[in-house]
Amino acid sequence: MSYQNLLTEQKQRILYITINRESKLNALNAATLSELHVAFAAAFADDSIGGVIITGGGQKAFVAGADISELNALDKAGAEQMARNAHDKVFNFIENGNKPVIAAINGFALGGGLELAMACHIRVASENAKVGLPELTLGLIPGYGGTQRLTKLIGKGKAFEMILTADMMTAEQALYFGLVNHVVEPGDLLPKAEDLLQKILTRAPLGVAAAIKAINAAGNADGFETEINGFTQCFATEDRVEGTKAFLEKRKPQFRGK
Repeated sequence: MSYQNLLTEQKQRILYITINRESKLNALNAATLSELHVAFAAAFADDSIGGVIITGGGQKAFVAGADISELNALDKAGAEQMARNAHDKVFNFIENGNKPVIAAINGFALGGGLELAMACHIRVASENAKVGLPELTLGLIPGYGGTQRLTKLIGKGKAFEMILTADMMTAEQALYFGLVNHVVEPGDLLPKAEDLLQKILTRAPLGVAAAIKAINAAGNADGFETEINGFTQCFATEDRVEGTKAFLEKRKPQFRGK
């Protein structure tokens, strides 16, 4: 499928999604959010795709935020509809997907851009990346999950500071506080993301999906039950049989996602 605001390319089992609005610093307008839903829905349903790497076009920004011109045109009801729609079809949709998604943060990840990166399962940042939630400078608060995911990732106190001051973090600061997993030189950004995802793709796909679901349930009332259910369901898979057999035979397992 062709997109107006995204570039997609599949290499072996990895789908690369590039937000292609470089002149707008890859800001998330309604059309881009809609295309992201379509692209991720297709990726999650495609058995030939094992995982996704998402990045921004150009060198300046992953995503510099939401499209302010669109926000300015909204009334209260329109803002609620936009936020709920974005949560359901993009941010929560990515986080709760059945395949691993890695954000390759190449430059600014601000507002909705950082919220998009936080919805991904792993974040790799370029040394020149800067991240932040500056919504309070507009008289707003984060509306795409920022208050919730940031608090889970870096803790309540630091989340308060970051959101209330609207200050940005450098890549190294983000690494220190656990907001990103790795910081690399700009030229190593995609290779690092690829290395991580390739390693994940050697694991059992159904097990990966179960792990994603269980980790997302951490802290919920049913978190332990989700883990037990996932663990139990894995026992009914061919991949579990192959994995234990390969271990006992001292060889690499050949997982098939069954």
